[in-house]
Amino acid sequence: MSKRSITIVLAALAAVLLLQESAMAGRLADAIAEATAAGKIDPTAAKGYLGIPGSPDLNIVYGLLWAVWVGWIFSTVGAFGGIMAGVGHITIYGLGDYAKGFGKSLKMNKVVTDSIRVSNQWLVGCSAGLSSYNYWKMGRLVAPLGIALAIGSVVGSWLVPALTAGKVNLKEYIGYFGLFVLFLGCYLFYDTTPAAQRSKKAAKEAAKAFEASVASGEESAEMGVKVTSFTMTKCTFTFYGVEFSFNPLIPVVGGFVIAALASFLGVGGGFLLVPFLTAVAGLPMYLVAGTSAAAVFIGMVNSIASYMLLRGTPVEWSLIGAELVGIVIGSFIGPRTSKYIPDVWLKRLFIVLAVYVGMRYTLKGFFGISIWP
Repeated sequence: MSKRSITIVLAALAAVLLLQESAMAGRLADAIAEATAAGKIDPTAAKGYLGIPGSPDLNIVYGLLWAVWVGWIFSTVGAFGGIMAGVGHITIYGLGDYAKGFGKSLKMNKVVTDSIRVSNQWLVGCSAGLSSYNYWKMGRLVAPLGIALAIGSVVGSWLVPALTAGKVNLKEYIGYFGLFVLFLGCYLFYDTTPAAQRSKKAAKEAAKAFEASVASGEESAEMGVKVTSFTMTKCTFTFYGVEFSFNPLIPVVGGFVIAALASFLGVGGGFLLVPFLTAVAGLPMYLVAGTSAAAVFIGMVNSIASYMLLRGTPVEWSLIGAELVGIVIGSFIGPRTSKYIPDVWLKRLFIVLAVYVGMRYTLKGFFGISIWP
């Protein structure tokens, strides 16, 4: 790319950021003025999150450390990055209770809720980009499948923020968040039963061959994913000598549905992509993480742009910056440690997290019950 082209791109980016900063400031200022008039904000109090007087003053060191865990878990199982980021923003940093304190009627409730959603997506988007590159180098990314999912996700991840930003209060968000996660955990538990496993012969065979190569020290990207044929209705590839195939049109439709749900929940969608890739595409977990990450990355870029440019959703840049450092560290470690964890234990780790997070947020969101930390 020439210097002139780079200058034009940077100038365009700067113009977009200036316009977006202006939109963010306007939406936040309106919410602060309304909450102050309602007696919910003391304008003389010290400024914390988003520069709001009296808001929580977040410790960026905690943010960095939590983000290392977020980056590791997402890059290891291809999911739960956005959900774990949400747990951090909602519970550990206390932003959920802070937003709830404004009630349903004030704009500040929805501004903070949208800020939580897009902050989650910044973290998982960064981890997804890094993980995709690492898994591609290792031969553990099915590029045609990830691209097909990403094509469908572009529409879904743009449409939902445009329709729901500024319309979802914190209580509803937490309840739906938990319910979706709990459903997925139950589904994947079924997926580990003998009845479900009988239909996954190829995935088990490929996982066994990969685990044997890691144990013998003969693991190589040369034995990884190799696309052998591609048409509009069928793509065939091999992984450690085992052949897989799928219809590219199915993941395009699946990507749209998954991205729409994920964008509404403010997460990456990996917790929906993992069941899709294991159950519909029949992939072993060793291929799921990288392929899921590639699809999530495209969807996150699109959704973040929609939230911030179209709806003027503000984020706390100092916190996001510290968290992205943690994400880079975790995303570097995950792909290098996941190969030592058996396929079945990767899936069980996913299930345990899904049940815990799902039950916690379903009970809190819909019933106001908080029984676990």
